Amino acid sequence: MQYLDILTGALGAFALAWIADQLTGRRGLFATSLVAGIGALCGWFLTVRVMGVASLDDWRWIPWSMAGSVICLAAFFLFRSKR
Repeated sequence: MQYLDILTGALGAFALAWIADQLTGRRGLFATSLVAGIGALCGWFLTVRVMGVASLDDWRWIPWSMAGSVICLAAFFLFRSKR
């Protein structure tokens, strides 16, 4: 199971997107999953590339990735336009 950590990170980001979509009244799963995925990539990039806290082989980057996803989802719902 070489890519189990990557699959876990992707499924975690999608689960956060689904939870955020459910909590906000089902406005669109595609938009929330896109934002959560971009946030997860940003969290991974900060952990692995910028700060060098973890490598792609450990599991330590997954909480950072989920934190990035949560921050991006919060910013998305805070700053999105409401018509």
